[in-house]
Amino acid sequence: MTAFRTRRTVLALAALPALISAALLAGPAAAQSWPARTVTIVVPFPPGGGPDVAARVLAEKLAPRLGQAVVVENRPGAGALVGAAAVARSAPDGHTLLLTPNTMAISPHVLPKGAGGGVDVQKDLTPVIAPATTPLAVVVHPQLGVTNLRDLVAQVKRSPGLPYASAGNGSPMHFAGEMFKQSAGVDMTHVPYRGVAPSITGTLAGDTRVLFVGLGGALPHIRAGKLVPLAVTESRRSALMPDVPTATEQGVRDVEVNAWYGIFAPTGTPAPVVARINQEVNEALKLADVREKFLNAGIEPLGGDAQVLANFMRNDDQRYGAIARALNIKAD
Repeated sequence: MTAFRTRRTVLALAALPALISAALLAGPAAAQSWPARTVTIVVPFPPGGGPDVAARVLAEKLAPRLGQAVVVENRPGAGALVGAAAVARSAPDGHTLLLTPNTMAISPHVLPKGAGGGVDVQKDLTPVIAPATTPLAVVVHPQLGVTNLRDLVAQVKRSPGLPYASAGNGSPMHFAGEMFKQSAGVDMTHVPYRGVAPSITGTLAGDTRVLFVGLGGALPHIRAGKLVPLAVTESRRSALMPDVPTATEQGVRDVEVNAWYGIFAPTGTPAPVVARINQEVNEALKLADVREKFLNAGIEPLGGDAQVLANFMRNDDQRYGAIARALNIKAD
């Protein structure tokens, strides 16, 4: 028995170099063979918002680079978790990707356990790249008659319960609204929509008069004078709207919230394929017309390696989890 075990060990060790070589060769082969068919980018919000714009701009540029069709599929619901679950359940081969704002990192802290299909966004998805960020702003319908944050605070104190709109429960905009209420000491009613575009449509129609929103999707309406920007919820002014002061500059502190967009693949996707997708998106982000389209839509190009997105995901999970507990933010 001992001799048999020794012989088996020797044979295994002898085969080890070949196995290692095969594994090393398999990595480049996987990357070179991807994509073998249509690539689908799932956006977990309706068409028209910043994430949808970013996905469609990138899809247009990636298709000729990859030699395969790249399509965008909108799967809204449960604060990005419906779309996230759909991607997490797909084959881990790089042909189904998720492009989502950081809503996905926040939703598990405010929605019931199992919402959207029970996806664990920290474990079931692999970060690929953060293609963009977008500043958040407080904007109002012109008929509200305010032009700065101090006037808005005064009006809300005269009319407690004034509704404000966001892109949905658990969205960064929802958090910005609740943090604003806490800091300014005002009472407002949250009206969640199913995405940025519907929240803008509702505000333009006058259904709500106050909107916390990412500039992606809102900027054209601001430039057209249909929405009035009061403040950005960043630590500094945005280059997209340099004349608009921050909330802190106007005396409303501790309302620093922004949004990033991330591209994710199902966990288990081969590392060489993840690296290839990262490379192709980074190359697309260097194109002048891509950057122009992003900026015109209120989206700031970013890019970089997958670790940038992994850090964003981890930090937002911790930060917004703590804020949700402190302010008792839950699904409406």
